[in-house]
Amino acid sequence: MEIPLEVKFKDGPNPPWIEDLVRRRVDKLEQFCDHIIRCRVAIERPNGHPDTGNPYRVMIDLTVPPGHEVVVDRQPREGGPKRQLRTVLIDAFEAAERQLKELVERQRGEVKTHDEPVAFVVRKFDDQGYGFLKTPDGREVYFHQNAVLDHDFERLEVGTQVRFEEAMGEAGPQATSVRIIDKPGHAPTAGEAVEPPAGW
Repeated sequence: MEIPLEVKFKDGPNPPWIEDLVRRRVDKLEQFCDHIIRCRVAIERPNGHPDTGNPYRVMIDLTVPPGHEVVVDRQPREGGPKRQLRTVLIDAFEAAERQLKELVERQRGEVKTHDEPVAFVVRKFDDQGYGFLKTPDGREVYFHQNAVLDHDFERLEVGTQVRFEEAMGEAGPQATSVRIIDKPGHAPTAGEAVEPPAGW
């Protein structure tokens, strides 16, 4: 099955080799996950990018039913040798491959899983599309808006209780398959402290 593919190159032309490379990498992903239903790749070279290091930002967003998202975001960074776009793309797809393999293993039951943990939203950045959950053991876990099931990101607010799955992202643990299970009666006002449920 050919996966629907969307490639966007911001602030510049979209050379044919980019889509060719992306298609080859997506075909490789499909070899061990045959139910990817969409792949979106966004490439941009932000204004004011550093003269050294990686000047490109590459984002990959894979949709895998039921309701799973694999998101990789490679940001420009200073330091180190300057990397070509081809190298950045390959690196981003390798990261997506690692996350996708973990997801497939969980779906196949090859990795021992427990009941989805319960957490609540402690910070949310609507304009940037992400936030943080707090778990019963006091950890904060990052989540992206694409990981929220049923397109419920806008319904989330500080204090919303959710269930989620957890995967290791590029910057550490991140929540996947975030599902609302209890919506608070009111949104905390600015500066209002948010406390976990009793016993947490």
